[in-house]
Amino acid sequence: MRTLPRLESERLVLSVAGRDDYIRLRDLVADPQVQRYLGPPPENPTADMFARALRAAGSWHLYGYGMFLIWEKAGGAFVGQAGVFHTLRGFGKGLDDVPEAGWMLAQRFWGKGYALEAMTAALEWFDRTQEQSRVACMIEPENTASIRLADRLGFSRYDDHTLPDGAIVGLYERIA
Repeated sequence: MRTLPRLESERLVLSVAGRDDYIRLRDLVADPQVQRYLGPPPENPTADMFARALRAAGSWHLYGYGMFLIWEKAGGAFVGQAGVFHTLRGFGKGLDDVPEAGWMLAQRFWGKGYALEAMTAALEWFDRTQEQSRVACMIEPENTASIRLADRLGFSRYDDHTLPDGAIVGLYERIA
């Protein structure tokens, strides 16, 4: 079994989620502003987040990388989640069987630069420890804050895709 990483940046600590952290993540996405760009709200948020937590654990176990929980160093407040996980979206276009970046923060932490700080730490760790040169992500066009963040992290838009619910997402990639 590999040792799971714990990262630190100037203001944040990034750690791998534990068994019961799906409840913390469920409560994070219960905020409609956080959920807004994550697709339609699930019928059963607890079961959905439990399934996502198992997929995240599988990414760590099978691929050696995944999502981190984000904590403030000063005071230990839970900030959100960020990192690179292994995905298979099933619609091709460069998002099948690849590393995919993602981030979501509690609304009270928006505008503080925490997403940039957390993703910079996660991507630096990923680049240093993984033998991958490409990371993809998908972002809804209305999510201008995430598009600006992706740009600052070195992602470029390469295509669009229409999801089953009709939402159009921009597809982005970062080649190290």
